[in-house]
Amino acid sequence: MNQENHAVLAVGIKEAARMLGVCPRTVANLIETRELISRKIGRRRVIQVSVLEAFVRRDHEVPKRKPVESAKPTAAKAIRSRWGS
Repeated sequence: MNQENHAVLAVGIKEAARMLGVCPRTVANLIETRELISRKIGRRRVIQVSVLEAFVRRDHEVPKRKPVESAKPTAAKAIRSRWGS
């Protein structure tokens, strides 16, 4: 069979990581949290290319960061602490 005429339907974790620009552990974590759907074929876990494409197109919630408190007290904090407010 001529493989040049066939598109790749599924890839392994390492190839999926390369395609997404992340490390294989990140892909494994995405599979564990069910953000990426995979299937096992024999001993190998594969992800459909269409699933990877849909994952990239999907909006992802960005975790909110806690505001970093300044080490230096601001003038307002200094006044409040001085006057007990």
